[in-house]
Amino acid sequence: MEAIVQSLIEYGYIGMFIAAFLSGSVVPFSSELVMVTLIQMGANPLLILVSGTIGNTLGSMTCYWVGLLGNMKWIERLFHVRPERITRTEQLVRKHGIWMAFFCFLPTFGEAIAIVLGLMRANQVIVLFSMTLGKLLRYVALFYASELFF
Repeated sequence: MEAIVQSLIEYGYIGMFIAAFLSGSVVPFSSELVMVTLIQMGANPLLILVSGTIGNTLGSMTCYWVGLLGNMKWIERLFHVRPERITRTEQLVRKHGIWMAFFCFLPTFGEAIAIVLGLMRANQVIVLFSMTLGKLLRYVALFYASELFF
């Protein structure tokens, strides 16, 4: 894993995009290390935020699009998401609405939200907007936290 992270760091903003995409999808990966390292190396913070937000959003939208396909066997096999988690997440989304896409930045739970929104055929524009906003604010918070602690 360390070699992968180092390779992504060497690719700079493209590496940040790839790390964020993987992190936003169901691949267990953390883009935070790539982000903090690039910041420490003097990379442009705005470009890091943009590449990270776009990559992370597209990763989660991939989960949404798989949900649109509606094939639970694929979802279970590819994403290792059990039907019980889908059911619980669907109850939350029905209770709190489509704007739950904002919380797609949360590890594990965020992927389930995106999949459920796809299964429910939620409005793609609202999902994309809400999801992007949540991911952008998360990266901004991480940026400021990295400035304070590193």
